[in-house]
Amino acid sequence: MRPPILSTTVTDVGDDTGGQQAGGIAERIASTITLGMLAVGERLPTEIELANQFGVAVATLRKALAALRAQGIVETRRGRSGGTFVVKAPYPSEETLHSALVHTSIVALRDLADEHVAISSAAARLAAARTPATAPTRLAELAFRAREAKNGQDRSLADSRFHIEVAVLSHSQRLLTAEQRLQAEYAPLLWSEQVGAASTQPAFSEHLALVMAIEQGREEKAWRIAHDHVMGNVRRIIRAKLELPRTSADAGGDPVNANERIRR
Repeated sequence: MRPPILSTTVTDVGDDTGGQQAGGIAERIASTITLGMLAVGERLPTEIELANQFGVAVATLRKALAALRAQGIVETRRGRSGGTFVVKAPYPSEETLHSALVHTSIVALRDLADEHVAISSAAARLAAARTPATAPTRLAELAFRAREAKNGQDRSLADSRFHIEVAVLSHSQRLLTAEQRLQAEYAPLLWSEQVGAASTQPAFSEHLALVMAIEQGREEKAWRIAHDHVMGNVRRIIRAKLELPRTSADAGGDPVNANERIRR
């Protein structure tokens, strides 16, 4: 299994099976917060509910929450109105994003593109097939919100919410879960200073075209727009990597010819 391009959490919770499970759960909760699915100030479900949701023992769940507390992402309050609350939305710094761009190979980016194209285009096709023509959606609102975002973090969040909403409309829990994971893994990199500075308007135009295809029930067109949109996003990241100074770009250990990289 390939490692994620970006990881939201960094706390080591151990190399044993329980530690690895706890680390994975901490990563998923942190990613949900990063994507705005859980807001700052919001209370998490109870430990028992979360343990049941993730299919782990309560002790493992507590390790995950302890890791998040150690990073200042959540805090636990006692008393009748207590519980575990979100206190910070984790987001990688520009330095972290630059490091990810330097150390991620073109091969890994192409692999990401293969997976994300499969997930997003399938979700778009199903959304077009399963969204009634008379049913209102939030897609246009989310597309405009992404265009009006003022900085990379806000653009990343708004763009992710748009694509997650497409997956919601697919009515496929597996596609939704995969889309959430992929957005958390690479959306911040896509909208980093080095990659996304001049791309807001083209993305907005592509988002609106996808909105129209879904709301008009045009399944094949929705599939094609989503496919091309994701491929274009990954090409932007690859171009940004190729524009790095030679010594930095080489850190990814990429054996692929540069012209072949861009064509992909």
